[in-house]
Amino acid sequence: MSKLPFKPSRRDVIKAGALTAAFASGLRLPSILNAAAEEVPDPFRGLKVGITSYSVRKLNLDDAIKATKRIGVRYISLKDFHLPLKSTPEERRAVAQKIKDAGLILLGCGVVEMKNDEAQIRNAFEYAKDAGIATIVAKPDPAVMGILDRMVKEYNIRVAIHNHGPEDKVYPTPESVAKVIEGHDNRIGYCIDIGHTVRAGVNVADAVRKYAGRLYEMHIKDVTQAIPSGKVIEIGRGVIDIPGVLKALREIKFQYHVALEYEKDADDPVPGMAESIGYVKGVLAMM
Repeated sequence: MSKLPFKPSRRDVIKAGALTAAFASGLRLPSILNAAAEEVPDPFRGLKVGITSYSVRKLNLDDAIKATKRIGVRYISLKDFHLPLKSTPEERRAVAQKIKDAGLILLGCGVVEMKNDEAQIRNAFEYAKDAGIATIVAKPDPAVMGILDRMVKEYNIRVAIHNHGPEDKVYPTPESVAKVIEGHDNRIGYCIDIGHTVRAGVNVADAVRKYAGRLYEMHIKDVTQAIPSGKVIEIGRGVIDIPGVLKALREIKFQYHVALEYEKDADDPVPGMAESIGYVKGVLAMM
């Protein structure tokens, strides 16, 4: 298929997403559609689309795993609701094994606050090591960058600094992260949150391309308005150029987690999460 020459309508994308889901589930379709099914065997076109478990923060771990599988993704990053930072090594390994046994792949954890406390930071790295996690999504105090340099070398675990939009006085945008990590170990990089980035007035696709070399996780969502007061909404219902973001990720051959962080509907998040993932599938099916 050719690249998207325009931003598709929401109806077009949802239709494509529904067809892709049907292909993946093995439903019988007319022969004219079977060729398309073969053309897109991977509905995410090589991107590792999954969720942050913050999206299902009111569910216990077993139900969080079920929800992840139900919406049709394989990858997950854990928030400490589902694996406390103060857990034991045995508890961490047990949770990681449970996730693996469910057919999911544990890619990250966080967001982890990192204060100017070396023991607290080391615990975060031990936590990641014990659980087999390769990327810690974090919000570190800028004063700890020297400590992080030593830790990423010692553990060979990446740190992806998460920007939190206009309200965050330290890391509102990816550019603010760039200023802090300049000159430090390349394993210290970015987790670009596309909702917070847009609310701060930054073009996400441009940021993806600019910071590709140290971009280690993406948090995807949609927002109602590209202003500080914009609220999270199902992907495809808001103002973010999702096709543009996904196109940029495919251009840079992004190999890390593209994690849905769905902050809306905490008591019943799965329908909105499923709609959001369906929209992403639909956009990718049309590329």
